[in-house]
Amino acid sequence: MKPNKEDPVQATASEAPVQPRKAQGEAQADPWGIRRAEVLLTSLKGVLSARVVATGTGEITEVHILTEAGLTPKQVVRNVESALLAQLGIKIDHRKISVAQTADILPLEAMEDRAVAERARKRGLVFRRVEVTPTETPHRVTVTVTMERDGQELSARENAGDADKMRLLAAARATVSILDGLVTDGTIDLAGTQLSDMFDARLAFVGIHVLQGREARLHVGSCEVKRSVEQAGALAVLDATNRWLTSRL
Repeated sequence: MKPNKEDPVQATASEAPVQPRKAQGEAQADPWGIRRAEVLLTSLKGVLSARVVATGTGEITEVHILTEAGLTPKQVVRNVESALLAQLGIKIDHRKISVAQTADILPLEAMEDRAVAERARKRGLVFRRVEVTPTETPHRVTVTVTMERDGQELSARENAGDADKMRLLAAARATVSILDGLVTDGTIDLAGTQLSDMFDARLAFVGIHVLQGREARLHVGSCEVKRSVEQAGALAVLDATNRWLTSRL
């Protein structure tokens, strides 16, 4: 049966725009699109977190934004208004948007790296990088550790087999070589290295023999393996020798 074009009810129904269908789970989990709005706002430049508060009917009553330091709150508010309108078709009064700024928020890994760098900077020694390059001999690599002191880069390299334990040992040896060359009051020697899986993490351990006069002491350091076993080995050596070196550099 053909629809009657003159029937206003049928004409209105046929002209209504087709709304995109959401998956049943998505509609139940986020019926008003609040989660989508928070994800969108968090993706804006400089925004660390976003929280959207809405009524039971989906009307947005508050938008709370946490940003990095240095951003202008007025610009952040304009960005929030524009993003919601352009992406989700949501128009919101700027008075409902509050902006807070923080001085410094870093991921845990970055905070740990900064802490190591700060300790190293106090003794004038900063870890820069570790590089692993293949050699002409199959299954062997060169591990190069680079540190900086007073604006001058210091490097040492060791050859090793291309396996985690051997690369860890080479990185620790290279780091010890740099440190030993800086110390005039005493000698540093590597006692050994160890990789261990514990506490749901992979850890690199190093043992350092510190000889001063006729007295020898064992210092132990550790570092979680995150980027590479070589970097963990170098940082573990710094962890083991931190206090001893600080008093001598």
